[in-house]
Amino acid sequence: MAQALHQSSITSLPLLGRGKVRDMYAVGDDKLLIVASDRISAFDVILDDPIPGKGQVLTQLTSYWLDRLAHVLPNHATDIAPEDVVTPQERDQVTGRAVVVKRLKPILVEAVARGYLIGSGWKDYQATGAVCGIALPPGLKQAGKLPEPIFTPAAKAEFGTHDENVDFDYVVKEVGSDLAVQIRDITLQLYAEASRHAADKGIIIADTKFEFGLDEAGRLHLMDEVLTPDSSRFWPADQYAEGTSPPSFDKQFVRDWLETQVWDKTPPAPRLPADVLAKTAAKYREALDRLTAA
Repeated sequence: MAQALHQSSITSLPLLGRGKVRDMYAVGDDKLLIVASDRISAFDVILDDPIPGKGQVLTQLTSYWLDRLAHVLPNHATDIAPEDVVTPQERDQVTGRAVVVKRLKPILVEAVARGYLIGSGWKDYQATGAVCGIALPPGLKQAGKLPEPIFTPAAKAEFGTHDENVDFDYVVKEVGSDLAVQIRDITLQLYAEASRHAADKGIIIADTKFEFGLDEAGRLHLMDEVLTPDSSRFWPADQYAEGTSPPSFDKQFVRDWLETQVWDKTPPAPRLPADVLAKTAAKYREALDRLTAA
């Protein structure tokens, strides 16, 4: 099994912060180095055991989608190689798992598109018959396909807490009407185009979240990770069935194993056995291979 990276240790650039998966460094005043580690979180707890190769999968898949969707709107990508902004001794930490991107002003709203009723959307529907203020027909089942995809934003939460589903009016109050409409329409366009491509590869994209930012001229850009197993629910089409929670190309093996443990879902988490690490790594890799296959 390949050597895993739990945390980068770049000292030649200023560290700006560490998220659940990514470490972010400043490259001058207008660019960032983003390193995708192999960290994995479950139930909002970062686990001690990284998933080998996960960071490379996330980076490669995001780059693939950014290229494929560049005609829809600009994105944060640059042509600068990450190896060129660190010291020679640090290059092994960035090769294949890091990108140099434009430094944008982030929009602090998760732009979520849903085509199927699962997760927090399913819970909202059971309670209210709606998701993020959008009324849905009665009688829909868990994992049921929606009549049409919907925009269901979420307010970005503090680290360690869950994002909160909000309605479209919340987005309008945060960013203004014109930009809110643009974000909604582009989110649904990105989801539609990606879903068509994934369907040709035998994968259903049940839902996904996008992140956006503004450049100095106020132009909207797609940023952060795009259509990865961490930001999306990918289901194998041949195993999909309404009324169930379909298997997915993500951390399912980790969550399922943790649910069998005596653990109160606060740090520290139980250590993951080797077979769970290997199966999870294989699922991430399978998603990349299937979606990017010629």
